Amino acid sequence: MALMTVKELETFLHSEMPQMFRDTSIAIERADGRTCRLRETYDESMLRPGGTVSGPTLMALADFAMYVVLLSAIGPVGLAVTTNLNINFLSKAPAGHDLIAEARLMKLGKRLAVGEVTLYSAAGSEPVAHVTSTYSIPPKRD
Repeated sequence: MALMTVKELETFLHSEMPQMFRDTSIAIERADGRTCRLRETYDESMLRPGGTVSGPTLMALADFAMYVVLLSAIGPVGLAVTTNLNINFLSKAPAGHDLIAEARLMKLGKRLAVGEVTLYSAAGSEPVAHVTSTYSIPPKRD
């Protein structure tokens, strides 16, 4: 069950992380406390030489997707942070197409959350990268 709606997530994230929305357009399409789906609108600044979407672009989207799915599960905890992120690049993410991130929480504990994110190009149905990630959740203050 989601503790934050998409609208609540967007409001919180725009307030806490305005830098994520300054140069790119990331939309939260769905977040339900267990999974989420994000879309990042294509922009030429995403490209590396050779016309491929860059690794840092893919990593940033995956990390952000994991943060969104976590917040949808635990509520507005601004100090939850990435402790580990592992990415496997599977195929070229071609220029000219939006990126899709589908995240899933695999385990949610009191202090750690583990999840995975599959990244796609809107150009096709095969994944372009697979990510596993761990987030640290700060202790609750009374």
